[in-house]
Amino acid sequence: MELCRNSKAVPRIFLTELIWTVVSARDGRLQPDVTCMLGTRRQQFCMKAFFTTALSAMLGFGLPLTRLAAQPAQSLDMGFYGPETIEWKAGPAAIPPGAKMAVLEGDPTKEGPFVVRFQFPEGYHIPPHTHPKTERVTVISGTLFLAMGENLDRSAAKTLTASTYGFWPAGMKHTAWSQGETVIQLHGIGPWQINYVNPADDPRNAKK
Repeated sequence: MELCRNSKAVPRIFLTELIWTVVSARDGRLQPDVTCMLGTRRQQFCMKAFFTTALSAMLGFGLPLTRLAAQPAQSLDMGFYGPETIEWKAGPAAIPPGAKMAVLEGDPTKEGPFVVRFQFPEGYHIPPHTHPKTERVTVISGTLFLAMGENLDRSAAKTLTASTYGFWPAGMKHTAWSQGETVIQLHGIGPWQINYVNPADDPRNAKK
């Protein structure tokens, strides 16, 4: 790099020419020969080093060369659900019977984002369990109680009233129950799964 010790003496106008060159490459216009701006071998060497460094910097800082790479397709799907348009169905076999579920977006059984709602009757109870991914809950109506830990301790439960949002990490043991008819909304990245601390609490293990 001894040859480029004086590279700072490069005229600033070259930077303008360099940017013009890069933009021309993006748009398909004819590029000028940037090395013809300077005559000596030493200056040409410096220009090549300067060109490489500047081009790398501009690419690193996000110069909008959008035509050089295809952009990912964006979903055009839309969905709007008023209370009267939500289609409630029986809850999944993985939770105790009595709950209803409505899928608003995506598929909670598959990979990808999803949004679902659960409707719990008065006193509905889900025994201690965990999830393999972060759980994110918004209470739409009613009251949901949440107790953390392997053993149910109602005195230490958190009270989630309407409009409350909560989230907790994967693997955290917790129990949930409702007071009055309660509607909650879950959103996250599927597949959604539930694992009970005590296998005997899993409705899927019940004798048919």
